[in-house]
Amino acid sequence: MATLSCQFHLAIHRLPCKARVRPCFSCSVQPSQSNIKVVVINGAAKEIGRAAVIAVTKARGMEVAGAVDSYCVGEDIGKVCDMEEPLEIPIMNDLTMVLGSISQSKETGVVVDFTQPSAVYDNVKQATAFGLRSVVYVPRITVDTISALSAFCEKASMGCLVAPTLSIGSILLQQAAISASFHYNNVEIVESRAHATDLPSPDAIQIANNLSNLGQIYNREDLSTDVLARGQVLGEDGVRVHSMVLPGLPSSTTVYFSGPGEVYTIKHDITDVQCLMPGLLLAIRKVARLKHLVYGLEKFL
Repeated sequence: MATLSCQFHLAIHRLPCKARVRPCFSCSVQPSQSNIKVVVINGAAKEIGRAAVIAVTKARGMEVAGAVDSYCVGEDIGKVCDMEEPLEIPIMNDLTMVLGSISQSKETGVVVDFTQPSAVYDNVKQATAFGLRSVVYVPRITVDTISALSAFCEKASMGCLVAPTLSIGSILLQQAAISASFHYNNVEIVESRAHATDLPSPDAIQIANNLSNLGQIYNREDLSTDVLARGQVLGEDGVRVHSMVLPGLPSSTTVYFSGPGEVYTIKHDITDVQCLMPGLLLAIRKVARLKHLVYGLEKFL
């Protein structure tokens, strides 16, 4: 943001009788010092990291202050992201060095973590030591890690947002599924992915977890797990997941509910990593005000 200040000057000199007096305006643009968030992208060379760099650069009130990765070290992150102009920010493989270089900034600092589950705790701990908040989008973080992070952030009075998903559409699907679960006794989840190493996906697991422990047992007429073709049952509430993996398939999650005489279907497709950017920007804005750990971006929708 920038503030525009204007001054009005009326200058009168000795002029001929019929000369006109012309007012003089002068304007200056002064940078605003409020609400600027400096962002460090940890995992900047990944596809999602590159998209995040571009999104933050374009976002109002934000700027990229550092890029960390073990790939493309030394290269300008702007060039790595195919931006029109370089950002003059080299990719570094030392998070501590990057945090130290921006820790004296008066603006609010946020570290976005796209790394690995085993590195998350130490990364958040380092960010907190330098007075920066953290947004963590790393699939399959263990419950023990989240509990340890929660206790650490509470003690340090420093905000951290752990987001199982940054897709607003995925969150809306999950919320709709929870609402539907109170009205239907049968539910199955079908997902498709172009490539996958761990199945069911984190999205499918999250939906199944949300539907569990609501006092409902699903698919009572078909609780058997002996037939592998019937999918994998997650939890003890009878929620089944079927996963398809074929090159060329879009990343899609569909939840089917059925009752007497009807089928209710909720579907969400992801066609590009760009779908995660609105959620990421929202997370960066919200975490700046936190003094503890929050799990799930849905808390702010």
